[in-house]
Amino acid sequence: MLENFPFYLILIFAIVMIMMVADKIKVAYPILLIVSGLLISLVPGIPTVSINPEFIFLIFLPPLLYEAAWSISWKELWKWRRIILSFAFVVVFLTALSVALVADYFIPGFGLALGFLLGGIVSPPDAVSAGAILKFVKVPRTISSILEGESLLNDASSLIIFRFSLVAVSTTQFIFSKAIVSFSWMVIGGIGIGLLIGWLFMKFHKYLPTNANMDTALTLITPYMIYLAAEELHSSGVLAVVSAGLYLSHNRHSFLSSASRVRGYNVWQSLVFVLNGLVFTVIGLSLPTITAGLEKEGVSFYSAIGYGVLITFVLIIVRILAAYGAVITTIIARNFIKVADKRNPGLKGPFIIGWTGMRGVVSLAAALSIPVKLDNGNDFPQRNLILFITFVVILLTLVVQGLTLPYLIRKFKMMTTEEEEDEQRVYNDLKHELAEFALLHLENNYSDALKEQPMLRKMASKWKDSKILNEDADMTAESRAIYITILSQQRKWLIKRNKKDTKIDERIIRRHLHHLDMEEEKMRFI
Repeated sequence: MLENFPFYLILIFAIVMIMMVADKIKVAYPILLIVSGLLISLVPGIPTVSINPEFIFLIFLPPLLYEAAWSISWKELWKWRRIILSFAFVVVFLTALSVALVADYFIPGFGLALGFLLGGIVSPPDAVSAGAILKFVKVPRTISSILEGESLLNDASSLIIFRFSLVAVSTTQFIFSKAIVSFSWMVIGGIGIGLLIGWLFMKFHKYLPTNANMDTALTLITPYMIYLAAEELHSSGVLAVVSAGLYLSHNRHSFLSSASRVRGYNVWQSLVFVLNGLVFTVIGLSLPTITAGLEKEGVSFYSAIGYGVLITFVLIIVRILAAYGAVITTIIARNFIKVADKRNPGLKGPFIIGWTGMRGVVSLAAALSIPVKLDNGNDFPQRNLILFITFVVILLTLVVQGLTLPYLIRKFKMMTTEEEEDEQRVYNDLKHELAEFALLHLENNYSDALKEQPMLRKMASKWKDSKILNEDADMTAESRAIYITILSQQRKWLIKRNKKDTKIDERIIRRHLHHLDMEEEKMRFI
């Protein structure tokens, strides 16, 4: 490990450079990372990267899922709960079933049990890939909410299918009644354990004398403790982490201070940035190890590629059909029950949802976790072929769908100018209403202090100005750029003053610099 330490340092530096290139050329970074990892693996003398699946599941998965759950809107998740649950559970099962049938018919040596195992591995789309791609294009909030919500739950459902299939292959027996009980405990127990531990951590934050640094440290260990506790009790660690993340996110303002929220946000953004970069690069680097295993099973390289292309095609077609099926079901159901949105979804939206099916880290980790030996000591059947097919699926969906998705979204004109203007109008109206509320509260409850305190009068004046402003007077891109330039000049002035005046305590200068940094950061949300 230590002899390869310089290689890993260079690898992290390369990841940062690749992400910079991705931002520059407007390509989702998972695509460039996995392709770069693949190319790096072909360089002679590069250390062989062997991925430990437990390392992926334990180190990478809990924080990535937790951060995703923390970021999503509970209101939007509940609003689109029917279609999200259908994609996260029903569509995942149908996808696994389709893969099982195709693999059983076309791939020699595969039965239904192995087919379901492969289906459970490749059925869940990757949340990170879709999020990275959608960052460069604008889509209606409806589609992004559905994709975000689905990605939180489909990992759990696919891993449940994977576990049951693994038992069926390993023991050659499958008892339906026991499977139902086990499935119920994995779902209900996982959610219950996540909510319970999440509630305990919320009480720790709320009643213990913590500060921002302690709160941030607690948030970092929370997903790991939840995942480990759920897995030890043989329930779904994924569902436990997701349910806890949603619960704590929904109540964040009741137990975290503003300082804890700001610092925690910055720490988590950096952590997720590094984890995502590492995991996608490692996927590309793992190809030589995966390819070498094909020779042991006597499968030709080109045949294995063909099987991977076939399974990828099945995944894409099933997801697109499922997206249109969900639309048809919604149109029929809204005549009998209340649905979230009664507008006609059209043909473009379902296709985009169907095309957003890139696979990623969960699929590879699940494939790698297949044991090398069966319980009876024999080699696990088709293990290396399953690994290779999984790699091909991840590579093809990321490159083909990932590169074409932004073009399709722009071609379909998913986000109209009217929708963008309406969103900005709602934001401006809410800002003015908020200023009016603050002004009335100040005048009604602190009228004497308002007369005596100049600073309060200044605040009231600011809110009055905000109240009378119309949307044409809001900060434009040009005024934002000018303000950021002024902040930069103020920063330079402070640094020069600090160098010239030796009597000023540098800590005071740093306080002013921090204030300028906060002002500039605030511009991102205006």
